Amino acid sequence: APTAGASSGSGALSPFDRQLKRKQKNWAALQAEPAKCEYLREEVGAAAGGPGRPPRQGGGGVGEARRAGGTFPLALDVGSGRGYIAQHLTKETVEKLIQVDIAENALKNAIESEIPMVSVVADEEFLPFKEDTFDLVVSSLSLHWVNDLPKAFKEIHHVLKPDGVFIGAMFGGDTLYELRCSLQLAELEREGGFSPHVSPFTAVSDLGHLLSRAGFNTLTVDTDEIQVNYPGLFEVMEDLQGKYSNCSWNRKPLLHRDTMLAAAAIYREMYGNSDGSVPATFQIYYMIGWKFHESQARPAERGSATVSFGDLAKINGLLSKEKK
Repeated sequence: APTAGASSGSGALSPFDRQLKRKQKNWAALQAEPAKCEYLREEVGAAAGGPGRPPRQGGGGVGEARRAGGTFPLALDVGSGRGYIAQHLTKETVEKLIQVDIAENALKNAIESEIPMVSVVADEEFLPFKEDTFDLVVSSLSLHWVNDLPKAFKEIHHVLKPDGVFIGAMFGGDTLYELRCSLQLAELEREGGFSPHVSPFTAVSDLGHLLSRAGFNTLTVDTDEIQVNYPGLFEVMEDLQGKYSNCSWNRKPLLHRDTMLAAAAIYREMYGNSDGSVPATFQIYYMIGWKFHESQARPAERGSATVSFGDLAKINGLLSKEKK
């Protein structure tokens, strides 16, 4: 299988430079205070790996996915980074965890966890594991950077055991819409055109279909929005450089100073808060999917219904008769 950092080249089918993403993540992991740029990963990691439901939404974390209070003997964290999910796992939920990331520095500086862990440097697009290996696969804020998301979902499904579960979180299509709009308007005004400065994201309408095509069933897909306030556009972009740098092949590396100043003014005018700060919105998709097993509940056979849609208006009467 291709090694960490493998890339199939630029183009519409491969929008991301995986070698660059590896360098970006390695650089971020070596910063003096990496935790300063990780508050969003911390919150989403807690939602995916914790015992309850993600904040403000109805999806479930690892603790909720356990069957009858049991544990997951072997779990895999795809694109683990420094361990944003692992730190929220306990011995009561997971017995052993394998962390996979493209960046070796992130794995070397992993956050401590009470469960035994093994680190593997590998590209999330090419998982180096056999079929039916893991009871649980988790992933938080990493899959939006893979070039072939349908293939990544199929690989995750492949390494799961029957009745295994995948719990993931990734950025959604409305992420950083304030920043994107401000930069585009400023470039159109000052330079007569614009280039993408924020990585492309998947639409929620496509997510369930992609998971289903990969073989997952009993799907749950929820969306959430996290809004962070900054002093201004320059602080937004500085913060993003520390954790979510764009690695698209068609990115524009530099912005003219006049364009940046215009974008900052547009940002504040269109989206600014009353206290002078500006908001940055991050849309999060939470997803849960199970790999089929004979023990799982199945839908009733076609034609087995005893009540038709035409009888729905009489449902109250039917229920009353049953009670009597």
